[in-house]
Amino acid sequence: MNMDEELDLVTFEDEEGNQLVMEVLDYLAYEGKEYALLTEYVEDEDDEDGDEDEPIEVSIMEVRPVGEDQEEFVEVDEKLAQTLLKIFETNDIDEVYEDDEDEE
Repeated sequence: MNMDEELDLVTFEDEEGNQLVMEVLDYLAYEGKEYALLTEYVEDEDDEDGDEDEPIEVSIMEVRPVGEDQEEFVEVDEKLAQTLLKIFETNDIDEVYEDDEDEE
């Protein structure tokens, strides 16, 4: 991994106090709300035994602002998650960023 890349990591805690670190892969604005595509963060990818072509498990959560500099990640229902996943899969990330720059 290139050290110049800054990871967008989020830590969640379950009812038993276990922490799970997730990496935000992408954000998407949909129907006036913001959503994030997340996957479990693996600190050292060189130690992975999995196949590089193996699909990764992802989650989609709504991102809600809390205060000035904080966000809350909220689970979405399965139907909305499937709709958003299709949008994430069909969007070209570079194209999305180019569109944002064109609007400015």
